Amino acid sequence: MINNDVLRSVRYMLSINDAKMVEIVKLDGFDVDVAAMGAYIIKEGEPGFAPCPDEVMAHFLNGLVFFKRGKDDKFPAPAIELPITNNLVLKKLRVAFELKDVDLHQIFTSVEFRISKPELSALFRKEGTKNYRPCGDQMLRYFLKGLAQRMRGG
Repeated sequence: MINNDVLRSVRYMLSINDAKMVEIVKLDGFDVDVAAMGAYIIKEGEPGFAPCPDEVMAHFLNGLVFFKRGKDDKFPAPAIELPITNNLVLKKLRVAFELKDVDLHQIFTSVEFRISKPELSALFRKEGTKNYRPCGDQMLRYFLKGLAQRMRGG
């Protein structure tokens, strides 16, 4: 899934503006200007669209964890992980919104996406291990839709 779609989904679910998104990125010690963030939010094919680089997305995801859970200066910020994969986005959102397995199942069920416990845990395994499973674009879209419904009370 392209980074721009993830940014748009998170922006919608939190009801925040471009300036707040820039603040979230800055929580991870990275600078991006409001105009650039605005270009990342525009839909593909529309005037002014710019693809969101993996580096910006990585800092946004780390910043989102700090934004939702708080930042403790005793612990250094996690290193950014590149390239950005759907599994990494899922993992970071799980941490940021403090979701347990039960919550994840409820989110997927709310959008009528069936996933078993072993399939779900396989998404969070390290790539290259025996039971690792890549997260497809459709699965991530369903997750973002369900999370948005949960966050916005819909």
